[in-house]
Amino acid sequence: MTRKVRKAVLPVAGLGTRFLPATKAVPKEMLPIVDRPLIDYAVAEGRAAGIETFIFVTNQRNEPTLRAHFDMVATLEAELAAKDPALVRRLRDGEPPKGSIHCVPQGQPLGLGHAVGCARDLVGDEPFAVILPDDLMDAAPPALAQMVAVHERTGGNVVAVEEVPRELTRRYGVLDIGADDGIMAEVKGLVEKPEPEKAPSTLTVIGRYVLLPEVFEHIAKAERGAGGEIQLTDAMAKMIGRAPFHGLRCGGRRFDCGSRIGFVEAQVGFGLKDPDMRDRLMQFLRASGSEWE
Repeated sequence: MTRKVRKAVLPVAGLGTRFLPATKAVPKEMLPIVDRPLIDYAVAEGRAAGIETFIFVTNQRNEPTLRAHFDMVATLEAELAAKDPALVRRLRDGEPPKGSIHCVPQGQPLGLGHAVGCARDLVGDEPFAVILPDDLMDAAPPALAQMVAVHERTGGNVVAVEEVPRELTRRYGVLDIGADDGIMAEVKGLVEKPEPEKAPSTLTVIGRYVLLPEVFEHIAKAERGAGGEIQLTDAMAKMIGRAPFHGLRCGGRRFDCGSRIGFVEAQVGFGLKDPDMRDRLMQFLRASGSEWE
């Protein structure tokens, strides 16, 4: 019987150097897309997939801010209660259950694999999800919920994937694929950041994973990969052939909010989904398009 995916690891120890000076005092995960910080979207996606425990892998600078964000602020709610009860309900709806947030320090920034490995004791011996808040997913059903459903059917590892132009393969983990029905692809191999001419395909791993706990055994070997870091891709590759492993195209749209252009695209994309903003934003974009051409 396949065990339920109840826990998610969110690596959030990065310094956000691409967004300086904005991230001098504000963690990158707290930067807002419209009126919600990136970390909120990640937690909401996890809750929609049945995640009960969220493990933030943090650094000393951002942990207090993240904890404060998810704590209930009684004084703020009391002030708002008389003025805007709907806003209070909205704040409460976005709060994960009490006790569901845990933080572990990464210490040294030794790579994504190392960051995930820091959560080993809290994850224990059960399948778990990894959510990279930088990758903001706009999909229906939510991307992680789709992946959990695949895991429940197959009992194996599942990664979210998307096609990229071949010249961009050097930025991603790239799949060597077997059977592929256009939505779900069998994973025969994984290569971290290959040069375009050596990439086995153009199907790349993006920031959502459902993994079996055996991955921790491979991470613990601390073998250095691309960039001299402990790569999660390398640890995952060693599980291929030992359990089912699939890449899932989740549909919808992914915004790479680790880049400035992706962050701005997300602002526009989610702004257009907001009924209070859509018409005014469309007017601005139309006027600006003709003005700047």
